[in-house]
Amino acid sequence: MTPLRVLVVGCGNMGASHARAYHKLSSDFRLCGLVARTPASRDKLSAELGGVATFADFAAAYAATKPDVVSINTYPDTHAAIAKVALQGGSHVFCEKPLAETVEEAQQIADLAHQHRRKVVVGYILRVHPAWQKFIAVAQTLGKPLVMRMNLNQQSRGKDWQTHKALMDSMSPIVDCGVHYVDVMCQMTRSKPVRVSAIQARLSNELKPGMYNYGMLQVTFADGSVGWYEAGWGPMMSEVAYFVKDVVGPKGCVSIVDKQGERKAGSADVDSHTKTNSLRVHWQDRDAHDQFVKADEWLDTNDEPDHDGLCLREQQYLLKAIREDIDLRDHLADAVNSLRIVLAADRAAREGRTIDL
Repeated sequence: MTPLRVLVVGCGNMGASHARAYHKLSSDFRLCGLVARTPASRDKLSAELGGVATFADFAAAYAATKPDVVSINTYPDTHAAIAKVALQGGSHVFCEKPLAETVEEAQQIADLAHQHRRKVVVGYILRVHPAWQKFIAVAQTLGKPLVMRMNLNQQSRGKDWQTHKALMDSMSPIVDCGVHYVDVMCQMTRSKPVRVSAIQARLSNELKPGMYNYGMLQVTFADGSVGWYEAGWGPMMSEVAYFVKDVVGPKGCVSIVDKQGERKAGSADVDSHTKTNSLRVHWQDRDAHDQFVKADEWLDTNDEPDHDGLCLREQQYLLKAIREDIDLRDHLADAVNSLRIVLAADRAAREGRTIDL
């Protein structure tokens, strides 16, 4: 088949990884343009990928290239507008999470995709991660209700802190980062979320007025399962216990554990955000003397893909969805649902109250 022409919008960390994936899948994708506001980022990536055409403006790039696929890797406040133009123009879309800034805009994108019979894949990178898929599968064997405890705090400085501050111009950490882990919780329980609460703290005066850089949300599901997610960004954040992924059920628990101890690369390392190293599974079964009858099981995941490898898997999924006309309505419904939960949590944190979903 003729390769799909791809316009990559945003040439930062995520955009570069996805552009490399399209370049690697050159028999199925062909890069027709790179869009970024800063010449340095787009020119550097273009040189790396063999001289791809570059643009400073999305509208001009879209008109000039007429792509089959638009890959959106910009700040969240631009996602919805770009996706709408692409879908109305007949392009398929890959969009980094979150899909939009509001539930209403996210649903509009889902509706446009259905209306124009175009595919939209949202960048929930953990959905293509084999170790995280195993983590979810084991959690589903632990009975109900589940207690899900997760966090990802990041001690950022320099360009990483500048990126975090730019992200917080439009949304808080528990929204931008939380959609990943709330999506995981929803996959583990496959139960309806019924209420959410949250707390927040503003730890820096460098943020825009009204924004906070630390938050924790708590969500309750209809089956009695509960989960919390914590996210904090900035140079003040601790490197201790910044990565917790732990699920407990009536039958036992499963945890993501680094057997080497504290994650040596540090919380700012993007590979450490998805890397599992090992899954530790514990069963509560006991004998007549109330002693455990099973030793904890360690599931080795050291052969897991790195960040670029995961981005490659996401684009392979997009390709499969396009070529095989896979129905992505459930995929988009999940993306809208997880966004709805974290936006309600953000509101709960700001208003100091529990919100019924």
